[in-house]
Amino acid sequence: MKIAYFINQYPKVSHSFIRREILALERQGVEVQRLALRGWSEKPVDPDDIAEQGKTFYVLRAGAAGLLVAALTQLLRTPAAFVQALLMAWRMSRGSDRALLYHLAYLAEACRVVGQLRKHPVDHVHAHFGTNSAEIVMLARALGGPPYSFTVHGPEEFDQPAALHLKDKIENAAFVVAISSYGRSQLYRWVGHERWNRIHVVHCGLERSFHEGAESVPMSDTPRLVCVGRLCEQKGQLILLEAVRRLKDQGVHFELVLAGDGEMRPEVERMVASHGMQQQVRITGWISSQQVREELQAARAMVLPSFAEGLPVVIMEAMALERPVVTTTVAGIPELVRHGLDGWLVAPGDVEALATALADALRSDVTHLKGMGRQGRQRVMARHDIDVEAAKLIRLFGGSAS
Repeated sequence: MKIAYFINQYPKVSHSFIRREILALERQGVEVQRLALRGWSEKPVDPDDIAEQGKTFYVLRAGAAGLLVAALTQLLRTPAAFVQALLMAWRMSRGSDRALLYHLAYLAEACRVVGQLRKHPVDHVHAHFGTNSAEIVMLARALGGPPYSFTVHGPEEFDQPAALHLKDKIENAAFVVAISSYGRSQLYRWVGHERWNRIHVVHCGLERSFHEGAESVPMSDTPRLVCVGRLCEQKGQLILLEAVRRLKDQGVHFELVLAGDGEMRPEVERMVASHGMQQQVRITGWISSQQVREELQAARAMVLPSFAEGLPVVIMEAMALERPVVTTTVAGIPELVRHGLDGWLVAPGDVEALATALADALRSDVTHLKGMGRQGRQRVMARHDIDVEAAKLIRLFGGSAS
């Protein structure tokens, strides 16, 4: 079976779960082409991402001239299909938060995708995210390309389903993947009941090598917490800083590592300074998967006070490494994390509840935390094994090609 994967940017630090999925498919005999809009000029820090970069065809690498040539070639080869796809791009611009020009660019990108797949045919194309990547593979299908599917992660698709024309993307797809039951329920809202059988749950998964030997790593007595994620509004780092400021004012001793980077870093740094917490809070910037593992294992618990999510992979990673988590009751998170068993669940935006949960994690003895960690590890291994989840995808791909 030959499959193409299409991603907006690849490889990317925050998209390591896509790499794991591709490699798991290949281990099970699927031939996978990597297609991405951009990412060739990035400098990955992870050796696995460096290897993936060399395997990826980049749609935008040839610039505007490459897109124009691809569009003209497609127009001459299949004029009727091109007009049909052009009308589809126009419809996708109606009600969108992006002007028609963007959607015409997506059409040109789809033409380049089809041209690449003409040289290297596949049975199916799978995209990640229900945003522009799903639109491009839908347009490629209208141009005569192979059947497509896409994985919806959230929260962006759930925040603006009408502007993204999620209904059209689902109805034209061979099937659609959600990463949690919550995500599937949100997709159900936008299509008729007769389409529900096209929507399936396939979890993001972890490589067994990531958490091998985790049970033998001792938990430190140091009162350290780690938050892993992009520094952005949806991850809730600002409310986390408000919560730990309360702990500081109460005389609770702690260290907080913010592992990641992002557009809100200046605001985060200002808040750390304004609360006088430079000695307690450390921001790492972007780090590799191995460094993420090291930061998680050096902490007593992982905290992620998100306002909006899909189902964060870092929660799975922390649990697989036998570290309890402090997180919020949003989207698919409660499907994995059990309050009092694997960690603490609090309402999003509740500073007092978050501060209380963090204090519990910092004051709990190591034996109790390790017990919570063991339960979390067992749960993740049962629900998020990448090879098991890849096998589900293969069955779906096979049904699409038949």
